[in-house]
Amino acid sequence: MPRPDWNERYQVGETPWDSEEPDQHLVDFLRSGSVGPGQALDVGCGTGTNALWLATQGFTVLGIDISSIAIDRARVKAGTTASNCQFAVADFLRDKVSDGAFDLVFDRGCFHVFDEAEDRARFAERIALLLKPGGKWLSLIGSTEGPERNSGPPRRSALDVIGAIEPHLEIVELCSIDFRADMPAPVAAWRCLSKCRSIPAQPSTHRD
Repeated sequence: MPRPDWNERYQVGETPWDSEEPDQHLVDFLRSGSVGPGQALDVGCGTGTNALWLATQGFTVLGIDISSIAIDRARVKAGTTASNCQFAVADFLRDKVSDGAFDLVFDRGCFHVFDEAEDRARFAERIALLLKPGGKWLSLIGSTEGPERNSGPPRRSALDVIGAIEPHLEIVELCSIDFRADMPAPVAAWRCLSKCRSIPAQPSTHRD
């Protein structure tokens, strides 16, 4: 399938993911104390809501998005007051993102837009290269759970998620959630927390 024209989606206002409120799963994660303030990357940051919230929590944040319209709007939101939050137009799979490394990478519905397994694996590989030792990646991913629907986030199976991430990062948690509490009906999703590997993933056991 052709990839969406994200600028067009922002032009016509077809952006159901842009809630103008920080994602509650991200808020709860930070409140759990799993990661302290440091360097953060928001992949597919949209108009910057989550990136700017992270900046208020003491992080130095880089938000990237493939849509120039979204980034322009994020910069307007940031104004001159959010000096610890920067925004850049970038294609995460292809463009250089940063010279530095990150304590936290957050992705709300970006990993799941890629239909091809090799693209999802490349996404995870790039995150592994950008994380500091001990760094964590929190990803919210549309899942194959729940009733049939004709709209909403793309669906990815647990096998899709694990197959892409496990070779590059250690999966700490993969659990079923609702994408957003304020939606009219629950939309099933995965909350996937991964971290840098201290040793490579070992081959699956095979007994003769």
